[in-house]
Amino acid sequence: MAAQFGLRLRKGAATTALAAATVAALAASQAPGVTTDSAGRQTAGSPSPEATTYSEDTASGDGRYYTDLPPLDSPNPSPGTGDGSTTAGGGERGIPATVLDAYKKAEASLRDAKPGCNLPWQLLAAIGKVESGQARGGRVDASGTTIGKILGPQLNGNGFANISDTDNGAYDGDATHDRAVGPMQFIPSTWEWAGRDGNSDGAKDPNNVYDAALAAGHYLCRFNWDLADSGNLRSAILSYNNSTAYYNTVMSWLEYYRKGTHEIPDGTGSLPHTPSDNGGGTTGNGNTGNQGGSGSTKPSPSPTPPNKDKPGGGKPGGGSTPTPPTPPTPPTKPPTNTDTVHHLEAAGPAKLTATAGATFPDRIAARTETKAGKAVAKVRVRFTVVGDTDTTFTGGEKVATVVTDSTGKATAPGLVAGEKTGAVTVRATVVGRTVAALDYTATVTARRADALARTTTTELTCVANGEFAEQVAVKATYKGAVAGKVAATATLIKSPLDPTENDKGPYFKNPADDKPLRTLTGLQTDKDGLLTLPKLYADAAPGTYLLRIETEGGATLTVELKVEAAPTEATPTEATPTESASPSADASQ
Repeated sequence: MAAQFGLRLRKGAATTALAAATVAALAASQAPGVTTDSAGRQTAGSPSPEATTYSEDTASGDGRYYTDLPPLDSPNPSPGTGDGSTTAGGGERGIPATVLDAYKKAEASLRDAKPGCNLPWQLLAAIGKVESGQARGGRVDASGTTIGKILGPQLNGNGFANISDTDNGAYDGDATHDRAVGPMQFIPSTWEWAGRDGNSDGAKDPNNVYDAALAAGHYLCRFNWDLADSGNLRSAILSYNNSTAYYNTVMSWLEYYRKGTHEIPDGTGSLPHTPSDNGGGTTGNGNTGNQGGSGSTKPSPSPTPPNKDKPGGGKPGGGSTPTPPTPPTPPTKPPTNTDTVHHLEAAGPAKLTATAGATFPDRIAARTETKAGKAVAKVRVRFTVVGDTDTTFTGGEKVATVVTDSTGKATAPGLVAGEKTGAVTVRATVVGRTVAALDYTATVTARRADALARTTTTELTCVANGEFAEQVAVKATYKGAVAGKVAATATLIKSPLDPTENDKGPYFKNPADDKPLRTLTGLQTDKDGLLTLPKLYADAAPGTYLLRIETEGGATLTVELKVEAAPTEATPTEATPTESASPSADASQ
């Protein structure tokens, strides 16, 4: 490790100059009204118009990250280094095997789930490098879980955001404040909704590189961002950690990895050593060497030996012991708007109903208020669709964080009903403040049709013991529009006044055993409102029969079926024998 650090220090001047130039260029190009402190953190504005409207908390809580930049080297490892881990260039190009596999699997999964996002695995590698040094150089077990937890510093407002505990210490072991967790450094409140199971083991573990990489990919792809677009890419990275310097660093590693990488054994990757806060911000129970990651601290330097040439230096009893200076009292942090919130009040509709697949006509809203009922502006409110449902907000996400306006009101994005019918709960909470949650109930009703019509007018006839030449096909509509995906049933009934199932006449065949079946359930129209029934057959009983088709919503159509008697075969008529000559006549001759 000493060899790696030595090589990096020799290139420090060029690297620092490059970083300074990049920071200056990007700071000059940021949005109006955005200011950047000495650490490169934005203190106003937002990364993009989308994030301004529905800004999520950052994935890492804007916590510590590594500022080490890639070396100025060739993409290929130097000769004679094996895996390249002992050279600056080779070691940095090399990515531990399991970690690299997790990034590539996440890219493949997102290519299927969200093809419009165009997520490159190199972006995950860049973020993983900056957040945890690729899981501390690939110190993971066979399943991809880190050997020892990677925890960030306590987010207690001391140099970082002030985020009170949200998980009772379940993920980060801290029941007072949250900490970023795992190789991709998710804060517990974000992992709760963004977590994914990337290795199909049935668990969502922020300490597993497969789970964390897939979660990071989905996090970066929300809001329908296309990461092939530079503006969307910038917004996505800044949403992970809202710092211009962080964006610069990630982009440097992204471009570096795009030029070429190679696989190295787990546990042999190089480690970064320059945290963004130079090791500050860690409290008494902060990270130690066995935790590492973006929350690890550098080893303390050895104490300076006393100077024996000075009076009292190293001599017992010699000289007076200087009184250590009293540390300055840190200034009292003024309360934020969030700190003044006492409760949430419902500010949206009391009743929310929509048909499956449709957007709810009204939007959920909540208002943040002080104990006295005064509105509190500029507070983040998180809306979460909870429970087993496929109902989501616009864009397919189940979580949206919105900043309250001047009246203290936060309005959630449009809610889109899924295919699962019934009650759906949407929960509103205040980000960074523990107050009672506010639950809204939205109801998803089944798709409906109010009219059915046959698609042809052909008379449906069949001979006894035969089969109908034409299958019954109908089209469903609702208020004149196509009614797609509407549930339906079809029954061969006894009469218009007796809709019970008939026991004779036409029938369908049971696919399992070919036996007569006169009621079909579980039918559904297609996206164009069309439904074609299976082939109909007839038994030996001729007559006129009725087929009734009904849909969710009350649409009914009765179709007439005629079964004609089978024609009987004609029997040949026996010929009458020719009368013989009269015997009396013969006798007379």
